[in-house]
Amino acid sequence: MTTQTTTQTTQTTQTTTQAAPAALLDKARLFRSLHVPGRPVVLPNAWDVASARVVADAGAPAVATTSAGVAWSLGRGDGGHLGRDEALAAVARVAAAVDVPVTADVERGYADDPAGVAETVRGVLAAGAVGVNLEDTLRPDALRPAAEQAARIAAARAAADEAGVPLFVNARIDTHRLPPGDREAWLEETLSRAAAYAAAGADGIFVLGALDAGTVERLVAGSPLPVNVAVGPGTLSVAELAAAGAARVSAGSSIAEAAYGLAARAARELLGRGTAKELEGGADYATLNALLLAPADRA
Repeated sequence: MTTQTTTQTTQTTQTTTQAAPAALLDKARLFRSLHVPGRPVVLPNAWDVASARVVADAGAPAVATTSAGVAWSLGRGDGGHLGRDEALAAVARVAAAVDVPVTADVERGYADDPAGVAETVRGVLAAGAVGVNLEDTLRPDALRPAAEQAARIAAARAAADEAGVPLFVNARIDTHRLPPGDREAWLEETLSRAAAYAAAGADGIFVLGALDAGTVERLVAGSPLPVNVAVGPGTLSVAELAAAGAARVSAGSSIAEAAYGLAARAARELLGRGTAKELEGGADYATLNALLLAPADRA
């Protein structure tokens, strides 16, 4: 009886693997291939269907969601305040709206334990995304122990493998949250976590902060995985980050912040001075509207 049950379980797993949609597999493989040290994939992060369409139309080879932007657009704060169902529904809308691969920022996995992280990953794949960002923040002032985070990454990897999809698991290392101190100690902790997460099945690491070229070079040299860094106000340019060896460059929440910043400035100007200078240079109505129309409605 036990042998029969084991055989049935194996057959079920194999069936699941074979049933993975070809389009999803193609996108997963494509997205993985884009991570090349020195020739990084550049991801201007989106947070809803409109921003995803704009990013894809601008020529992005993939669309990454920003958890902060998604949460704000749904009336929530960032940092674990958005529920799994709401987050996955947003990912599904974005994935359905663009033809390029989509990678989802799932914060801490919307779960308390590895089993919950695995459930989130299954939901991400069902939503049509082929990558995740999984951060090791435990709370705003503390990091999760590396061994605990490694177990969560291993659960994410196992869930994706069971589905037969080479999901790109990007392990966000939040050592930027540690108290300011010795740069060498920070680098040692970051690379120690990178090694642990690589062993657990991660495919890349994401290190936040306005890093200088020397630091990026040392991260690239010491990490067993491709390195993802952030670009935005106050950071090095994409070209400079590429020269330092980055394999992925993300805007994070900075584009969403800029969009909402414009909304705030324009509102204050209209209410205070009665003018609309801040609105100059906005997206053209017809162009933006066309991006959101279904093909049958564009004629």
